[in-house]
Amino acid sequence: MVKGYLTPDGVKKLQEELSHLKNVRRKELAEQLERALSFGDISENAEFQEAKEEQAFVEGRILELQDILCTAKVYSPEPANGVVQIGSTVFVSSGRNKEKFHIVGEQEANPMEGKISSDSPLGQSILNQPKGTEVTVLTPEGKKIYKILGVE
Repeated sequence: MVKGYLTPDGVKKLQEELSHLKNVRRKELAEQLERALSFGDISENAEFQEAKEEQAFVEGRILELQDILCTAKVYSPEPANGVVQIGSTVFVSSGRNKEKFHIVGEQEANPMEGKISSDSPLGQSILNQPKGTEVTVLTPEGKKIYKILGVE
């Protein structure tokens, strides 16, 4: 079952994170646990408890990344045809403001980097729309009208 979409760059980043967690963080945590055990009684050993909590978090993230990578559909965008799709870079205007977004799957979304999810209100509104289309999006500030100026 497909649980989401990833661009090839998104797959690469998640694979790198997974590799780091499995090959680096696991070893670091094993060393921390070993060091904490050397302090003796684990019932009142804060270092041991912290390392166990971090280990649980890391193992959970490893499972999450493996699940994402196994179930996500890798989306390679078609050559730019003027229609917004996952993987597209979109130029929009809203009033006097002009913005540039990269449409990605939920796992890759990072608005601070200009990456918006295809599942976000704006992403849903502009997905599969051609250049020149105006869409109305309900935002926390109210309704906003966006015009698609370009698609790459």
